Amino acid sequence: MYFMNRKEKIIMDINKTLAQEFNLKLEHVNNTVELIDDDKTIPFIARYRKELTGSLDDQILRELYDRLMYLRNLEKRKEEISNAITEQEKMTPEIESAISSATTLVEVEDIYRPFKPKRRTRAGIARENGLEPLASLVMEQNPQTAPEKEAERFIDEEKKIPDIKTALQGAMDIIAEDISDDAEIRKKLRKLANDKGEIVSKASDPEAESVYTNYYDYKEPVEKIANHRVLALDRGEKEGFIKVSVSLDEISATGLIANKYVKNDSQCGELVRTAVLDSYKRLIFPSIEREIRSEMTSKAAEESIKVFASNLRQLLLQAPLKNSIILGLDPGYRTGCKVAVIDSTGKVLDTGVIYPTPGPKQNVESSAKTVKSLIQKHGVTTISIGNGTASRETENFVVDLLKEIPQKISYMVVSEAGASVYSASKLAAEEFPDYDVSLRSAVSIARRLQDPLAELVKIEPKAIGVGQYQHDMPQARMNEALSGVVEDCVNSVGVDLNTASYSLLSYISGINSAVAKNIVAYREENGKFNDRKELMKVAKLGKKAFEQCAGFLRVRDGKNPLDNTAVHPESYSAASSLLNECGFTLADISDGGAAGITEKAENIGLENISKNLGIGVPTLTDIIGELKKPGRDLRDELPPPLLRSGDVMEIKDLKVGMELVGTVRNIIDFGAFVDIGVHEDGLVHVSQICSRYIKHPLEAVKVGEVVKVRVIEVDVKRNRISLTMRLDDEKEQKQTNKKSSKKRDNRKPKGFDVNQLRNSSFRIKQK
Repeated sequence: MYFMNRKEKIIMDINKTLAQEFNLKLEHVNNTVELIDDDKTIPFIARYRKELTGSLDDQILRELYDRLMYLRNLEKRKEEISNAITEQEKMTPEIESAISSATTLVEVEDIYRPFKPKRRTRAGIARENGLEPLASLVMEQNPQTAPEKEAERFIDEEKKIPDIKTALQGAMDIIAEDISDDAEIRKKLRKLANDKGEIVSKASDPEAESVYTNYYDYKEPVEKIANHRVLALDRGEKEGFIKVSVSLDEISATGLIANKYVKNDSQCGELVRTAVLDSYKRLIFPSIEREIRSEMTSKAAEESIKVFASNLRQLLLQAPLKNSIILGLDPGYRTGCKVAVIDSTGKVLDTGVIYPTPGPKQNVESSAKTVKSLIQKHGVTTISIGNGTASRETENFVVDLLKEIPQKISYMVVSEAGASVYSASKLAAEEFPDYDVSLRSAVSIARRLQDPLAELVKIEPKAIGVGQYQHDMPQARMNEALSGVVEDCVNSVGVDLNTASYSLLSYISGINSAVAKNIVAYREENGKFNDRKELMKVAKLGKKAFEQCAGFLRVRDGKNPLDNTAVHPESYSAASSLLNECGFTLADISDGGAAGITEKAENIGLENISKNLGIGVPTLTDIIGELKKPGRDLRDELPPPLLRSGDVMEIKDLKVGMELVGTVRNIIDFGAFVDIGVHEDGLVHVSQICSRYIKHPLEAVKVGEVVKVRVIEVDVKRNRISLTMRLDDEKEQKQTNKKSSKKRDNRKPKGFDVNQLRNSSFRIKQK
């Protein structure tokens, strides 16, 4: 009974901590934790359990989940350490209280440190040789004690203690280790290092050329260093160009320890002072330096993963290019430019290879003829060009070609990051068994313009190429975070049950890869699904999985119009009653939506309807939104992708002051990279994104956003372009200068002579 009560108390304490940290009601936290423990997925909880969670979104839910797991692991570790100390019969009320009040794993491990089984150390050998009593005597620091005389009693040739010096050294080794095991001292020194320490880097070879030259002689306070600089220092050190360390004022640090352990200036006191210095330099500081470096790297990696995740979310949720026939081009020199044409559903209509770029088989005229034929044959409306090798030449070819075609056709250069990974994957081989790797890549380039979400989910998230230092991140943590983002995006958009690939279906809440394959197999064997209930006939898809996935799967033109909405089957009865109460029928949904249902529901009163239907207001609001626009895609409300029609330029064509329109391709800690129609993306430094102060670019821009920029610097030699988004600053400055000048003119007295004033001032000073 005691164990159960203790367990319940721990659960309650963790939930209270979460409520305080996330500024949430305890009731909502309790409900959320209960749903998580019941194996409900984050997308399902976020969408269909809003009343229980207080309408927490998927991002907050994932952060809460991560923190919940950390706190539970902390409590588990506390219990393990308490049991270990108790088994050693060394548990005291003070230690028990310290463990109970610890808030981090580091604090708990510090408490456990003195009781932890140690490898064979200098202090351990001294203890084995019976020098602990001498160490205790020295630590008493009695002014009357003569340490050398006391040490004589411990001389023992068999124990390899031949003289007084060896005996005293062994005693000091014990004292040094005891000091280093002091959890309180470690906590204070860790804080001192974080508050006052500096990160210092030096060149391994000052003459070596590298991208890390800025860090060849560099230092910065630990508390101020930016995350991206931490990652840069880590990589530079890993590649051998720099050596990185933490610097801390030794006098302050050892003084902090001495204040606790050194009692007086007696002979024993001086020995303790020497042990303090040894403990700090040999045991404590190297350990704390490793901890600080590890903590900084961990924090920087976590922030980098968050940026990567945010970029990925924005990339996946970019507006699709609907109702378009797209011609995809995968550029290349020697092997030619691979071509694929897809229809508005993504089905491949045609493929081929052309040679429009410099190479052994170059034939621009024949290539142009082939592309014109494909455009004419299939009614191509848009061309998608990969941004890899030979992209610039291929874009030039397309621009020249479009001038010869009467119909209006646009093009866009898209990132082909991960296209080669996908085209060589098992999934691509299953999807296109008759195409070689290069043609699969061309299909992917076309599809990622048509529907970024549906295509990019086939690629390992870290291969998509948004973010920074992704290859330096803890891979398990990054994969977990990015997979969560993909899952959230897929479920928030929803998928067509009758057309979705198994790779897309596998990200749906409650569906794993095996069940996704079974859905596709059932579809191929029995034809299209006519309603959501038919999912229950799919192998290994039980009631629990159905509850989780049903609301995120759409059945277009099925038996029940509600199957083409995000209304969950558990709410079908409520949805039907709502329609009746507002004067609509299910047939009205099929005809394009129940227009005016919002106004009618508000006239009746959402609270009244909510009580009548037995559902919460958040769920009611969601149902109304779905009935109003059945089959809606939230991405349709986003700005469409920026298509080009012949404005191709090269970096040498850019001039300072040019104003251009571009697309944000990537966001990192110190800025955003913008595609402005030249082969190289331009960098907008964080200070140039907007006039107001922002800590991170994500506060003001997002991947895929179309922005206006002005060129402020062009370095053709290094292929670097600097841009600003603060277009109004220059105009405002000119107006301010003009007003200031006018005010100064108004203040001038009649007949004012500046030189005369200067001369008068000079004469006064001379006197």
